[in-house]
Amino acid sequence: MSASEQSNKPLAAVILAAGKGTRMDSDLPKVVHEVAGKPMVQWVVDAVREAGADRVILVVGHGAEIVKDKVQGCEYVLQEPQLGTGHAVLVCKEALAGFDGDILILGGDGPLLRASTIHKMVELQNKTSAAATLATSVIADPTGYGRIVRDSDNMFEAIIEHKNATLEQLEIHEVYPSYAVFNAEKLWECLDALEPNPLTNEYYLTEVPRTLKEQGKTVEVVNAVDPQDILSINTPEQLQEVESILLARINTKMEHSA
Repeated sequence: MSASEQSNKPLAAVILAAGKGTRMDSDLPKVVHEVAGKPMVQWVVDAVREAGADRVILVVGHGAEIVKDKVQGCEYVLQEPQLGTGHAVLVCKEALAGFDGDILILGGDGPLLRASTIHKMVELQNKTSAAATLATSVIADPTGYGRIVRDSDNMFEAIIEHKNATLEQLEIHEVYPSYAVFNAEKLWECLDALEPNPLTNEYYLTEVPRTLKEQGKTVEVVNAVDPQDILSINTPEQLQEVESILLARINTKMEHSA
């Protein structure tokens, strides 16, 4: 049974795929680089479909036409100019006008995402009537990831971007891999009021859970996502690493079904 069938609440997915991916040494948009036989973002689209998303929206930007040509099973919204992750979600507001349910937001460069992780997030979101539910993972090298800061009761307090973290926060190994589920109405309220970051002038989606918490709303966490599952791809070397994991997974599945 899919996550949305369990709750009878519609689930939409917004996949962020507008970036160029400058470290890939290629003119192709990052998310269409093939991993284990299909574009990396197609793995993400397929996982959210398997988890029961009724609508899947791909936010495109760099090389939008190439992405549209290569990726199947979703709607497309153009982000132009690209003003950060919060802005990337906000450009989908019109496409999702009248949508009343939960919105799953993820990056398009994490093809190791499992449908079961999404199930857990949506299930917890529904059980607790949370405004948002985040996935987190504890990893050996958290460099570059947003850190999860918890309060004195060990509940979620904030996501701190790596570049904004204090020395003490940089020691945190619990990270945010950019998987979140939001109540649609509360998400749009927060995004409409979101201020740009003073350093980068970009709008960060990571500010929304903190805002919800400050408003006294419930923000839940599904922790202990397998560190391997959250590997994202920014370089050709990372692509090879992720591909080898995916191929091993496919082989294991085939052995089990044989």
